[in-house]
Amino acid sequence: MLAGGATLAAMGTAEAAGPSGSSGAQVDTGRVENGRVTFPNWRGPSDRPSAPPPAPLPPDKRVGFAVVGLGRLSLEELLPAFGQTRKARLAALMSGTPDKARLVAAQYGVRPEAVYGYDGWDALAKNPDVQAVYIVTPNGLHRDHVLAAAGAGKHVLCEKPMANSAAEARAMIDACATAGVKLMIAYRCQYEPYNREVVKLVRSGRYGRAKLVEAVNTQTMSLPEQWRMRQALAGGGALPDIGLYCLNGVRALTGEEPVSVQAQIQSADDPLYREVEETVAFTLRFPSGLIAQCATSYGTHETRSLKVQAEGGGIDLQNAFAYEGQRLILHHREGRAEAREERALAAHDQFALEIDHMASCILENRTPRTPGEEGLQDQILMEAIYEAARTGATVALKPPERTVQKGPLDVTRGPEPEEAG
Repeated sequence: MLAGGATLAAMGTAEAAGPSGSSGAQVDTGRVENGRVTFPNWRGPSDRPSAPPPAPLPPDKRVGFAVVGLGRLSLEELLPAFGQTRKARLAALMSGTPDKARLVAAQYGVRPEAVYGYDGWDALAKNPDVQAVYIVTPNGLHRDHVLAAAGAGKHVLCEKPMANSAAEARAMIDACATAGVKLMIAYRCQYEPYNREVVKLVRSGRYGRAKLVEAVNTQTMSLPEQWRMRQALAGGGALPDIGLYCLNGVRALTGEEPVSVQAQIQSADDPLYREVEETVAFTLRFPSGLIAQCATSYGTHETRSLKVQAEGGGIDLQNAFAYEGQRLILHHREGRAEAREERALAAHDQFALEIDHMASCILENRTPRTPGEEGLQDQILMEAIYEAARTGATVALKPPERTVQKGPLDVTRGPEPEEAG
């Protein structure tokens, strides 16, 4: 015991001495720099350096969120993600099912008085622990809930698709602007590290100009009573639900906006598709000459892939739109050989990353990377896709009607998000 105490005391003395006192001690004890603990790299040159330790804000400095809607996505992904956030915390819940809300509140340490029904916006407005709300209700309810949140003076993070129509999206943007609160659409893939790496590779020109993109997002459905199969709540079928990842993903690759679209829709003779479509294929043409072939379906085995073919190589992101399991494969010439390289990145919870980005924008008064204007543009483009499928004609597309920054690229997006660390 005495010997152990002496050893610890010696280590403490060496640490206090700083770099000139004992650089060896700091290899294991670290040092405080700019409000975070840092360690020197202890790995050899052939291995990746370890990531720096997390530097979360103290709980009382984090942005308090109310999650509105306690369906599958909230319970399976979002609430667990708050355990990995560094700038946000779960402060309140809103649900139309009181017994479920009480149970979930107890599981996550939310105070009983911070649990609300859907008629509880006035009470939520008076809760100083809540600075933002995360809308996770069915698409057809997004507009009303975003308007209510803005009226309550709370910043808004809203699940995709933003709404059931471009008209609803415009109303949501206007309401948040009038209330002076931020509106961000939860395009999680724009914060996910592998998707961001693909964007960087394409824009860097490492393989020359990108010419072709293939984006596929499919899965199977089985319950006709599920809200996604009801037009009024979903706004459509596979396109707004999972095809939106293809649409938004190819727009984010180069930052360009498409100039035309062609599309086809096919639905099986099945009660599932009485109100919404099963399968959509659409082709987008961009000003640079890039052509994107996109496909989505509720009727085929799960596939979530993004492939880019450029002049000097190819990029294949497997499980691109999934919650986990991304694999990034690069193809290019290396001398007389065709090289195949797999790039492995550190794992991060993409929901935690998007929530923390919203929190950062609130704390630093910045425009989110995916603001309401980004969601509106996708709504406009989806309406054009439906028109192209209905008429069989190529539909010419106009530049975005609402923008957040000037320039030829990323006009509906805010500044780049933080690096995952």
